[in-house]
Amino acid sequence: MPRRVDHTQRRTEIAEALVRVAGRQGLHAVGMRDVAAEAGVSLRLVQYYFETKEKLLLFGLERLAERFGERVSERLRAAGDDTGPRATVEALLMAALPTDEESRTFHLLYTSYAVLSVTDPALAAQSFIKQPDAAEEALTGLLRRAQDADLLRPGADPRLEAIGLLAMSAGLGSSVLVGQRGQESAVAVLDHHLNRVFRGTAGGPGPR
Repeated sequence: MPRRVDHTQRRTEIAEALVRVAGRQGLHAVGMRDVAAEAGVSLRLVQYYFETKEKLLLFGLERLAERFGERVSERLRAAGDDTGPRATVEALLMAALPTDEESRTFHLLYTSYAVLSVTDPALAAQSFIKQPDAAEEALTGLLRRAQDADLLRPGADPRLEAIGLLAMSAGLGSSVLVGQRGQESAVAVLDHHLNRVFRGTAGGPGPR
């Protein structure tokens, strides 16, 4: 009797092969044949599961986003049961900094996808490019809850602060990725801005 194929697992294995190859060669240089070789399967099989390169890239990057969410959850578990709003926000932003191989790959491929989508209509049409909106909504929600608990500094706008923190985190990630600054420097900048947003922390006017 033929062995039953787990199609979800096979798609995931191919997507993870994409991530490995793109992490080494760059997203722009990856072809479906490269992914097939990395996964140890035929090109025809890759084309069976993913009809176009755009669909393969989308699925691979969605898998990266899932792993990013797992990294955030791991950081929160490590912080303990008493994790407050600031620690939650910090865990979200810190997970995006390229401080190890996995987060470096996440930042590199995410940024590459965004740049490529500017000139590639097929990539721009994929839904992944809208993912930053989800991060913005999540961070805005966290900051609004912190504001309701009187944990933000007077006058803070949760939406604007969320947009600014995400933009800063993305910029810091790129600067670490290209070697402009080290991890400790990036963390210090992040901490400085969180001190500006949250009440009762160093570097600002403190509680009313």
